[in-house]
Amino acid sequence: MTPITDDNDTTADGYSRRKLLKIGIGAAVGAAALGSGTGVATAGGPNDPTSPTLAVKVKNLSGPAETGPFASPWTDLGIPVRCPNGTMLFVGGDTFNGDHVPQPGEPADDWRAPVGLRSSSADPNNLHIDGSVGGGHANSLVDEPHNPVGDKATTAIPSDVFVVDGVMYMHLMRGVIYDTHHTDFWRSTDNGETWEYLCQWPGDLHGGQFQQKTYAVADDGYCYVLSSVFNREVESGMLLHRVRKDSLGNADAYEPWGYADGGWRWGAPPTTVFGTRKWGEICFRAMDGKYVFTWLNMNALSIRAMVFPLPTSDLTRTLEQTMILPCAPGQEAANLVASPYGGFVVPGSTFGNFHIVVSQWYDSRNYRFMQYKVNMLS
Repeated sequence: MTPITDDNDTTADGYSRRKLLKIGIGAAVGAAALGSGTGVATAGGPNDPTSPTLAVKVKNLSGPAETGPFASPWTDLGIPVRCPNGTMLFVGGDTFNGDHVPQPGEPADDWRAPVGLRSSSADPNNLHIDGSVGGGHANSLVDEPHNPVGDKATTAIPSDVFVVDGVMYMHLMRGVIYDTHHTDFWRSTDNGETWEYLCQWPGDLHGGQFQQKTYAVADDGYCYVLSSVFNREVESGMLLHRVRKDSLGNADAYEPWGYADGGWRWGAPPTTVFGTRKWGEICFRAMDGKYVFTWLNMNALSIRAMVFPLPTSDLTRTLEQTMILPCAPGQEAANLVASPYGGFVVPGSTFGNFHIVVSQWYDSRNYRFMQYKVNMLS
């Protein structure tokens, strides 16, 4: 979703991308210096741990060799979800066929969003995309005509996919990218092959801070939802809601966590739980009796994680662990990645065997999602 190009360059969706990531150039220089000699880099933020994060690239999960056989050589995000039948579905964002990602002024070749690319193995240690929703040609999971809006076009970007009681759910952000008109919510009872519309929310709800949503499925009958504005250039709070599992498709059933009358409580006006930042992709999961939150941090550019005991834990006092740092193309090693984004937790991960899906986009033939294994704090 965010390649590094010249400042005046735009991509197929019409946005200048370099300005979204140029804040990370200094971090890349520092990361390269820190990594020399050891192959390990650390960031220097006030909330970063003193010990380094160890990370290793496992493999490319998408690309001409990996997903080209499914007419999807160029795709990103790859939000992983373990399907009820035991396969792993990777839900991709803007996806193209052809020999490169379309450039400004070029027609988009077979543009689809979102798509479902499947690994018959859901073992985090043995993932390999060997199928898709659509067979030899990955289909768009929902109808998205990419309607023109001025010199841009609409799309459908997934922010989360998850399973509750054998049913799969998917949340999409609709409209021109970074100008969300509305978000909508879908479910599948056949392992992601077909999707049924459930509900939608207006893009300006809660000041836009309910656009990008991610769901942690708890064992207390609730899903806990973190949300933010979907625009990396905009300062946004991070809101927390909860919704009963049997009411996921009821747009009015989401109860906010907020501060009122001197204290925090459910049902108070929604209040940011994490100050304000420029957020990229976010992922919230219940895991090993705790909760893990991963996100693309825009300043300084990095993919970070937090681990905490309760959905309502004080995130302003929770340690931030930097997992992935940026670097220039050709300088990648350990946890240094050229033009990184995403950072979605792979189902089946544990704190002793923690895997994330990382995307990158820095030119027309380097647009993919990859698997990384990270030495996580617990």
